[in-house]
Amino acid sequence: MQLTRYTDYGLRTLMYLALNSERESLFRISEITEVFDLSANHISKVVHHLGKLGYLQTVRGKSGGFKLAKPASEINIGQVVRSLENSLAPIDCTKPYCLFTPACKLKGVLGEAVNAYLAVLDGYTLEMIVANKPELKALLPDLSISILQ
Repeated sequence: MQLTRYTDYGLRTLMYLALNSERESLFRISEITEVFDLSANHISKVVHHLGKLGYLQTVRGKSGGFKLAKPASEINIGQVVRSLENSLAPIDCTKPYCLFTPACKLKGVLGEAVNAYLAVLDGYTLEMIVANKPELKALLPDLSISILQ
């Protein structure tokens, strides 16, 4: 199963915030887009959605930004994926209609596989995903250099 880019960007954003959880200042869309080389339009939508879902606290205005709304230990990866994915249905037998649909067992098997996939994700929190903070932080660009240029 492959997650959408939208979910991928949401998870990356949450991970980045969790890696920098000690920071007091708010994060900005431009920082996320620069770190991951992503579209500001996409990240704006993702951040807005994560805020509506209660994962981020967002502040509007000139000195606004966002931060995690709760500790990383309370953010379940499986729930984030369920919240961000439009559909977790593994297959659509209606477009085009499959003649096997009335007697097919494949859809049930694939549904079971998706449930197993989500069960694994349910066993992890955001805190667990970024437990190797030093390694992950070492992979991030030094934004202070790019800001000075």
